Amino acid sequence: MASSLTLTGIDAGYGSVRVLEDVSLSVAPGETVVLLGTNGNGKSTLMKCVMGMLPPAAGNIVADIDGRSYELIGRATEEIVDLGISLVPEGRRLFPKLTVEENLLLGAFRSSARAQIARNLAMSYETFPVLRERRRQLSGSLSGGEQQMLALARALMSAPKILLIDEPSVGLAPVLVKRTIEKIKELKDLYQLTVLMAEQNFNQAVRIADRGYVIVHGKIAFEGGSAEELNNNELVRKFYLGL
Repeated sequence: MASSLTLTGIDAGYGSVRVLEDVSLSVAPGETVVLLGTNGNGKSTLMKCVMGMLPPAAGNIVADIDGRSYELIGRATEEIVDLGISLVPEGRRLFPKLTVEENLLLGAFRSSARAQIARNLAMSYETFPVLRERRRQLSGSLSGGEQQMLALARALMSAPKILLIDEPSVGLAPVLVKRTIEKIKELKDLYQLTVLMAEQNFNQAVRIADRGYVIVHGKIAFEGGSAEELNNNELVRKFYLGL
């Protein structure tokens, strides 16, 4: 059964610094929605709010999973992961002194994923063959592209229903960015995921997005109902296409 995510009126920040103001967005079952914004506009803060890492000052975050609705605000991060929501954080955040396989096994935290470790590990290696070759290698010694593959695979080890991906293009060469974005679409289709992806590389992100939002100074400045609407929006053309 497909899952969805809805954020309504989210205010959030750090101490006296307000980062998000009245942010509302939704991701329908099976959609890939992109949150576009340059650095410092609140994309990562929003991801932290969804994952319970930063309590919002106001608003609601509701996930519909397997026919049940869950208010996420007030839940601990491990509870949210256990519901079937997983995050691929900006910068990968791997454990550099652990091996590839050890990092993957740490991804299988939630209870329903533990019983499927062998199957999910095999699927991760099938999806990313290079990780099988490097499974005994320390993750800190991998290339940037390989580390991004590992971060994606680690998230999939939790058998998520909703996948959040924060800035997958950061630190990657252009050709690797293209491959990574394509792989995200492939994984979404293969695992029937609902995906919210925060990204500043408009040209790549819009290739796989069903629709998206533009966030500017912590507020949703534009909601595009399709990739075509995003392409034709003046704000997008100004900030991302230089037109």
